[in-house]
Amino acid sequence: MKYDVTIIGAGPGGIFSAYELLKLNPDLRVAVFEKGHELSKRHCPIDGKKITSCISCKTCSIMSGFGGAGAFSDGKYNITNDFGGTLYEHIGRDESIELMKYVDDINMAYGGEGTKMYSTAGSDFKRICLQNKLNLLDASVRHLGTDINYVVLENLYNYLKDKVDFYFDTEVTSLALCDGGYTVNTTDASYTCKYCIVSVGRSGSKWMEQVCKDLDIPTNNSRVDLGVRVELPAVIFEHLTNELYESKIVYKTEKYEDNVRTFCMNPHGSVVNENTNGIITVNGHSFEDPKMKTENTNFALLVSKHFSEPFKDSNLYGESIARLSNMLGGGVIVQRFGDLVRGRRSNDSRINESTVHPTLKATPGDLSLVIPKRILDGIIEMIYALDKIAPGTANEDTLLYGVEVKFYNMEALLDENLETCHKGLYMIGDGSGVTHSLSHASASGVYVARRIAQ
Repeated sequence: MKYDVTIIGAGPGGIFSAYELLKLNPDLRVAVFEKGHELSKRHCPIDGKKITSCISCKTCSIMSGFGGAGAFSDGKYNITNDFGGTLYEHIGRDESIELMKYVDDINMAYGGEGTKMYSTAGSDFKRICLQNKLNLLDASVRHLGTDINYVVLENLYNYLKDKVDFYFDTEVTSLALCDGGYTVNTTDASYTCKYCIVSVGRSGSKWMEQVCKDLDIPTNNSRVDLGVRVELPAVIFEHLTNELYESKIVYKTEKYEDNVRTFCMNPHGSVVNENTNGIITVNGHSFEDPKMKTENTNFALLVSKHFSEPFKDSNLYGESIARLSNMLGGGVIVQRFGDLVRGRRSNDSRINESTVHPTLKATPGDLSLVIPKRILDGIIEMIYALDKIAPGTANEDTLLYGVEVKFYNMEALLDENLETCHKGLYMIGDGSGVTHSLSHASASGVYVARRIAQ
C-alpha cells in the first residue's frame, strides 16, 4: 500500500508529526507503525500482589505502544533549551522554544487544562544552590501527571484514529530505499511512501543503529546515563517541589570533576520497573490525582558517560551494568544510604525497619557490587551536597534503587530540517539522539511535519 508519509513509532514525536501533518493537509495518506499496543491495551501485569516483578513480556507495555515510553511517565513537559536535547542546534533557540509552547497549547486543548506550569525564573533557590556548589538549571515545567497525561494521549488518539492508518503490534523489520521514496518492511507486509519519519525512541536504539548502517547514514557516538533512583520522605524536598516541581540540579564532583545531575523528580510519587530490551531498570512516576499520591518523593541521580577508542558502544556498557544488577538482584536492587556508606548490603530487616517505606518491591542488596566506583563516589558526593539545600537527603534511611540507566541512540547526522543524507527520510525524537525529553521530541515532530507539508 502506498502512503504519502509513513511514521515509524507512535511516541510523542510520531504523534505530533501525524497531528500536524493532518492539520496542515487533511488529504495526506499517513500511516503510523508501532510495535506496541494501542493505548487502551497497554497494561503492565505487575500488580504488586500476585506479580511483584517484571515477567519480561514480549512487548513491554511500559516502554512501547501509543504514547511511547512517556505514556506512563510523570507527564512533565520542560520548556527549555538548557536540557532535554540539542534540538535548538538544528532549528535555532527561538523556534525550539516556540514549538515547545505550541505543543503545550495542544496538550491543554486535549485534556491538560487546569494543570500547573512551574518556573525556575526568579527563584531564590538558584542563589541557594550556587552558594552550595550546585547549579539549578532554568526551565518552565508543565506537570500533567501520569493520570492526566493518559487522558491527553487518549484524546489525541481519538482525534487521529479515523484520519491515520495505525498499525499496532507491528514491528518494522527494515527500511529500504525505493524509486521515489522508501519501503517499510514489517513481519507481515511491505508498504511504500514518499516521505518517512523515524521516531522509535530510546527503546529502538539497536534497531536505529542497524538502519543507519544499512542506509549508510553517518552517526556520532552516543552517551549513556548511569545512576540510581533516590526515594525519601516527600517533606524533605517539599520546599523545592512545591515551588518548582521539577528541579534540575547539576553538581561537579570534587574528586573526579564529573557532573552528577538530578533527573525526573516525582513529588509524592512511586518508583517503578522498566523493561528495555529485556533488561530491568528503574524509573519513577507521580499522579495529579491527590488520591494517588504517596508519602515519598523520588528522583534519579545520573552520571553521563561517553566512550571513543577503542570501545565506542556506550549503550552496551550501560546494558552490561544493568544485567549485572539483574543477575545479583533478580531485577532491581534497593539499598539504604546508611548501609551503602558503611560498606554493607541492605537486608529485609533493615529495609522493613526503615523510616522510608519503599514504593517498589525490590531486592535488598549492595549497589557497590554493581555500579562502578567512580560513578558511585559521585552519587554519594551529590547526596551530601543536596543535603545542604534539602537537609535529610543524606539520612541513613534514604533508599537508593539501582540501576537507573538512560540509553541514548547514537546521533544520526541530520541537517537543519532534521533530514538525513537521503531526501525525504527524517529522524526525530529520542531515537534520533537529538532529543531526550517529551517536549523536545514532540516539538521535533511538529517541526518535520511542517517541512513535509510545505
